Amino acid sequence: MPRILTLPADGPVIAGESDATDLLGDAFAHEAELVAIPVERLDPEFFRLRSGLAGAVTQKFAQYGVRLAIVGDVSRWTAEPGPVADWVRESNAGHQLRFVADAADLG
Repeated sequence: MPRILTLPADGPVIAGESDATDLLGDAFAHEAELVAIPVERLDPEFFRLRSGLAGAVTQKFAQYGVRLAIVGDVSRWTAEPGPVADWVRESNAGHQLRFVADAADLG
């Protein structure tokens, strides 16, 4: 089982690449291989793929070799077929980024 840094649901919103960099610093301090971010902590722009926020955040984690998990219900963004639903499905087929319903699904 990887060492996981799980963020609490309450806390600052992740709204930019600098926030991802700060989280990576925390991950390295905790020697975490995986950072679990509650969906509540993400700026809603994260799920508007054209905004570039999701790409900037996930790319930063990939650059530093730290896996990322988004924890919580993302159905409001994935209920309809489209780019976000495709992205979530494809991410879950990979290793770097996963979307899980709850922390129990992280293992």
